[in-house]
Amino acid sequence: MAAFAVNSLIGLARQMVVLNAFGTSGEMDAFLAANRVSETLFTLVAGGALASAFIPTFTSLLVKDEQQGAWKLASSIANLILLILTLIAILAAIFAPLIVRYLLAPGFAADPAQEALTVHLMRLMLPSAIFFGLSGLLIGILNSKQIFFLPALAPSMYQLGMIFGVLVLAPRLGIYGLVYGVLLGSALYLVIQLPILLRLGGKYYPTLGLRLPAVREVGRLMVPRLIGLAFVQLNFWVNTWLASRLPEGSYTGIVFAFTLMLMPQAMIAQSIAIAALPTFSAQFAQNQLSDMRSSLSSSLRSIILLALPASLGLIILRQPLIQLLYERGEFTPLSTQLVAWALLWYAVGLLGHSIVEIMVRAFYAMHDTKTPVLIGVIAMSLNVFFSVLFAGVFLRLGWMPHGGLAFANSLATFLEMIALLYIMRGRLKGLEGHKVLRGLGRITIAASVMALGLLFWTNLSEKQPVWLVVVGGVVIGAGIYGILVLLLNVREARGMLNLMKNYVRQRSS
Repeated sequence: MAAFAVNSLIGLARQMVVLNAFGTSGEMDAFLAANRVSETLFTLVAGGALASAFIPTFTSLLVKDEQQGAWKLASSIANLILLILTLIAILAAIFAPLIVRYLLAPGFAADPAQEALTVHLMRLMLPSAIFFGLSGLLIGILNSKQIFFLPALAPSMYQLGMIFGVLVLAPRLGIYGLVYGVLLGSALYLVIQLPILLRLGGKYYPTLGLRLPAVREVGRLMVPRLIGLAFVQLNFWVNTWLASRLPEGSYTGIVFAFTLMLMPQAMIAQSIAIAALPTFSAQFAQNQLSDMRSSLSSSLRSIILLALPASLGLIILRQPLIQLLYERGEFTPLSTQLVAWALLWYAVGLLGHSIVEIMVRAFYAMHDTKTPVLIGVIAMSLNVFFSVLFAGVFLRLGWMPHGGLAFANSLATFLEMIALLYIMRGRLKGLEGHKVLRGLGRITIAASVMALGLLFWTNLSEKQPVWLVVVGGVVIGAGIYGILVLLLNVREARGMLNLMKNYVRQRSS
């Protein structure tokens, strides 16, 4: 979680630098649309193998002390990722004009210069998908070995590469400086993890391993996940497609609002889920379902404890927060409105996103990729429908329509969360629901009082400098919430407090 916090802070600095240089301009829209292709390739190929199939299979081999089989599996998956991503990247580069014109951003066709820029940027950034793919696999290997800090910190190299691109290259190269920063950062993302992999004694085998049972198991588990991820990415593409037809800056607004929402989600949910997946996998492999039920219940309560106040805090402080972070240079007050409006509707779904993160990992640990994929496909299909529906509804209400795209995502994710909880409750014969509900009730009381305190503070400090509004809001909100969850005897809050005390005591002794 500490590494995710550091990475989020560096990512925040990257956003500030990028938006200061390019704001919510047409160039920025073109860059973000072009980068969507590389992100899709990485997510579909490497993300699918890593999240759903590789870690449980690799962990099972390690638990059984089959070291050679484990490293053959890792080598085979690395070779397959390299081969598949390279071939797809070449095809994407060849057909880039058609992809942009008909699939990605048809609205850009109204401005031939923006469309041509999107095509060129897309071609330049495609190699980053290969670096990301291999990096994702290395993260899976290290997480399976119970190594979490460096893999969680590695993405900061990507952020630093983009910062370098903006500060050093962009003054001479414009938006192309940011693109070269992407390539540099994605390469550093991979390279920084290699030394620790070598220290683990990892062995490389020049084989595709298509006949190995473990490789086939990864493939079997990966196929349903690929289908689910394809629908998730389809939603992002639909958002790009719709936003390209909205006023300039709409797409940049939803992208950076979503990124802001993902920062607390990463620190809270992804950190817990990544740390929990190898444990879930080992418990399932050893048929310790009661232990897995307790671990999952504890993870859910911890996520609720942190995600609910974060959601309310983002909703209430969104305007001054974005002003403080971004409003300078090319980022105008109109840009602030675009991002803040989308963030309002994304922040509503923070708790849903966070719980889905841990629930999906629990299904993966049980070697079940079909169930979360099926639920995800249904949810993302609803997301596409909701996106079209709410963009139109918001427009008729006189609201900025890109907010409807954000609300659609939050609503679909909430429905996905409900379905996953219901099914997993049946699989594990309960989720210690009485403990979860008791904790949720107390946390809701504390978070509600915190929200009232924040609303009072924002009204009181309306004419104060924006930095004081944000800093004061964070301190007041955290103080109110922290005191209340301890007074209400929320088990997870006291557990975290004791954990921090023990850590400080150990470090000082």
